[in-house]
Amino acid sequence: MASVGIGPRDFEYTDRDFKVVCDLIRKRVGIALTDSKRDMVYSRLTRRLRTLGLSSFEAYLAHLQRQPPDDDEWQQFTNALTTNLTSFFREGHHFEILAEQLAKLKAKGGHVDLWCCAASTGEEPYSILITACEVWGTLKPPVRLWATDVDTQVLETGSRGIYPFERIAGLSEARKKMFFQRGTGGNEGLVRVKPALRELVEFQTLNLLDATYPRSPEFAAVFCRNVMIYFDKPMQREILSKIVLKMGADSLLYTGHSENYMHASDIVAACGRSLYRRAGAVGGAGR
Repeated sequence: MASVGIGPRDFEYTDRDFKVVCDLIRKRVGIALTDSKRDMVYSRLTRRLRTLGLSSFEAYLAHLQRQPPDDDEWQQFTNALTTNLTSFFREGHHFEILAEQLAKLKAKGGHVDLWCCAASTGEEPYSILITACEVWGTLKPPVRLWATDVDTQVLETGSRGIYPFERIAGLSEARKKMFFQRGTGGNEGLVRVKPALRELVEFQTLNLLDATYPRSPEFAAVFCRNVMIYFDKPMQREILSKIVLKMGADSLLYTGHSENYMHASDIVAACGRSLYRRAGAVGGAGR
């Protein structure tokens, strides 16, 4: 069997190995890897081979498949192959729309539940909560955010809420002062999200391929951005059909700029720029 990629490899890595990786990660979390990801797979999984003292991908994959589904190595495998590109207030127009949506909900009164489906290292959940705090004018708005991801390592980072200062360099001075604490001494160059903000969010592991999602609330806003691009269309439909069960008539689904759900118009209806509502629902229109 031919080796994959170009140039010398420290570990044997064949076409068959890559195919097995693709099959396993798709069954595990729905990610559909293309041929262009062959070198990425090699570079990310070699860390696991080194940790386990294995000399080939064939040996690693055999070891992995001998483990029960809840074994930590499966989680390490998933963590290694999950892409986590994020930043504070990424795709900023969404937060302008969110502020408008939350202002309407504030006027109605009551508690607001929000969901971030691909929380990554926490920048997106905290951006959502900063927006909510600014709308209510307090660090204790009547808001609760459920922040989920399949990658346990990034969720730990999000839960800690500690970042290099460069991560918030683009924020206004007012936001830096209001929502972050600057590190001193041994923590110089770091910032931490203020405790009041962290208290508004719960980080939890969730595989979007799970049969059901455990939370019962109806979420006013669901952020599922830049994650569906890793799934094929049948998988997208399956996930969307479960997400909309958590949405009401006025709920909004915020998606990535490169994601389009024309093929799922019976599940979600476009109502703005990378913005959707439940198909058949009245209201919830954005701009």
